[in-house]
Amino acid sequence: MIKNVHGGTVDLLGEAIVTGRYPVGSSLPPEPALCDELGVSRTVIREAVKSLIAKGLLVTGPKLGTRVLAEEQWNWFDPDVVAWQSKAGLSRQFLRDLQELRRLVEPAAVRLAAERATAADIAEIEAAYAGMKLSIDEGGDYVSSDLRFHQGLLRAAHNRMVAQMSKALGALLRTSFEISTSRPDGPAQSLPLHRAVLDAVIARSPQKAERAIIVLIDGANDDIEEVLASSRRKLPSLGVPAPRLKGRAKAGLR
Repeated sequence: MIKNVHGGTVDLLGEAIVTGRYPVGSSLPPEPALCDELGVSRTVIREAVKSLIAKGLLVTGPKLGTRVLAEEQWNWFDPDVVAWQSKAGLSRQFLRDLQELRRLVEPAAVRLAAERATAADIAEIEAAYAGMKLSIDEGGDYVSSDLRFHQGLLRAAHNRMVAQMSKALGALLRTSFEISTSRPDGPAQSLPLHRAVLDAVIARSPQKAERAIIVLIDGANDDIEEVLASSRRKLPSLGVPAPRLKGRAKAGLR
């Protein structure tokens, strides 16, 4: 989806801040310079700056100018901020912060999903699971189906705050799934664990659902920590499409 001029300007300035082109504590260039650089009007620049102030990236005031705030003040639950960080590259600390958030949020959300999921919610998660299995059997985009599965679980909790967190968790989930996918038979080994979560939700068993998702999360955490422990291995880039599976014999799956 192509963004309008305002959205595109917010993206350009936001990415410039997150990548460090405008370091913490520095001032943005004057409006005329930004207008010339980005090819937009002063009105567009001013509205973009307002958006970035709302996202916690900038502060403005008399005799202060427009300055970049420290990362701790950025709104990490804003999907744009997470997207900019993902394109810039996920740091190891950022990824660990997201791992901890996932370990706190997803088990509780899955408990709620086991209590609250509607027939439509379950059908959506079933469809995502089918996409994962098809990718293993015949090849394809496993990562997108895996992401759809977990975000479907979070939506099935029917809690607006959890739904907002799911947007921030998307960067971690995508990275986690790409790492798991890169391991030999990683997707095939995790498929029964996903099935256990889904079956527990269908059975309306919050405790079983919570235990099943914790097993799944802890396995993903182990994969990520192995990558983080090796300085020679790079984290997946979220600025490019997820790798596709080549597929494998159906007889090897359960």
